[in-house]
Amino acid sequence: MNQRMIILETMLLIEEGKAGSDKIINQVLDKYDYLKKQERSFIKRVLEGSLERRIEIDYIIDRYSRTKVSAMKPVIRALLRMSVYQLKYMDSVPESAVCNEAVKLVKSKGLAGLCGFVNGVLRNIARDLDKIEYPDEDTKEGMSVKYSCPVWLTEQLICEQGPGNTHKILEASLKPADIFIRTNLSRISVEQLKERIKEEGLGAAPAPYLPYAVRLTDVDSIARINAFGVGLFQIQDIGSMLVTHVAGIRKNDIVLDVCAAPGGKSMHVLDILNGSGHLYAFDISDTKLEMIMENAARSGHSNVDIIMSDASLYNERLEKTADVLIADLPCSGLGVMGRKNDIKYNMTPEKEASLAGLQKEILANVSRYVKPGGILVYSTCTIHRAENEDNVEWITENLPFEPVSLDEYLPVELRCATSAKGYIQLIPGVCECDGFFISKFRRVG
Repeated sequence: MNQRMIILETMLLIEEGKAGSDKIINQVLDKYDYLKKQERSFIKRVLEGSLERRIEIDYIIDRYSRTKVSAMKPVIRALLRMSVYQLKYMDSVPESAVCNEAVKLVKSKGLAGLCGFVNGVLRNIARDLDKIEYPDEDTKEGMSVKYSCPVWLTEQLICEQGPGNTHKILEASLKPADIFIRTNLSRISVEQLKERIKEEGLGAAPAPYLPYAVRLTDVDSIARINAFGVGLFQIQDIGSMLVTHVAGIRKNDIVLDVCAAPGGKSMHVLDILNGSGHLYAFDISDTKLEMIMENAARSGHSNVDIIMSDASLYNERLEKTADVLIADLPCSGLGVMGRKNDIKYNMTPEKEASLAGLQKEILANVSRYVKPGGILVYSTCTIHRAENEDNVEWITENLPFEPVSLDEYLPVELRCATSAKGYIQLIPGVCECDGFFISKFRRVG
């Protein structure tokens, strides 16, 4: 099976919608782990690029095809999308190779009668690439095409973040996402970790905001890094690290992480506790618990109980037990569009509203587990006001908690008017991390 056939088959799997695109792509790359780094990089780039640029690509195809993209056979639609991405965004791939390989794939799929159609559309697009007219990029429709973001979501971002930040957010979502890691300080120092990584032929550069964070470069497969396999670091974005960082966890604290999978924040808690206190990590399914268990075993932590539990259901045994409770809750995920290419296509205003309701339901429940004087950290990886700022207001009005300033724990460059009031919205493209919302409260009753 050649690289383009792997790409085509994977795109068809993604279109079936049985799993997230990031999960499917990772599974495929693991399956073809024996391929050369250059071949795996080509597969990954075309898959991710074809997905994240889908609206723009469909706009182009529809201008050159009598059959609209929405009406095409899935295999032809996927084939044209991956081919147009190569034509427009991969200068190193000859136009003739893109067109010829596409025709071969059509034949291999038993659709020889459509070879002329596919060849004609692609060659016409290749000839006119520099002449294609786009809508005005200062309108929501133009921004939607330019950044391949649905119109409704583009409009929401403009209303909540302003047009300037919306350009930055959407532009950042199309750039390769940085790989950050958190040093397991209970096992190794930052400088020692950097040396270990460099010895394995990888790059280890400074990361923003946190002294124990490292930016990885020249990475093909995380699983192949020995330092990862023996638990010396955790793959985690800076925004995610900051959630646990601002909590102010102390030795011997009892910490609850109520929606813990895949376990990055839980492992951060355990690293801070360094064998003292105890962590109770909860999530809702065997699959999620297995991810946390795998991370705990690899990192060498034992002062943790990993428990199946629905965070929206009350557990009387947990009443007022937590010195610190971390509630990083299910959300629309709009802050990580650059890592999960299909989030923007699968989200809807109705789903957003449902998630905001679920967040309040969970917060009303788990807040009862915090001791008087204890800390509640509420966070999401989205940039949607109803799930973030509106929930801060709801907590202060409906639960026995008061906001706590984040400034003691934040680097100077992240401190702002709202951080002093107990919350911060990290904006991708503005901040050097994913989009995260972090808020902190102390129980007063």
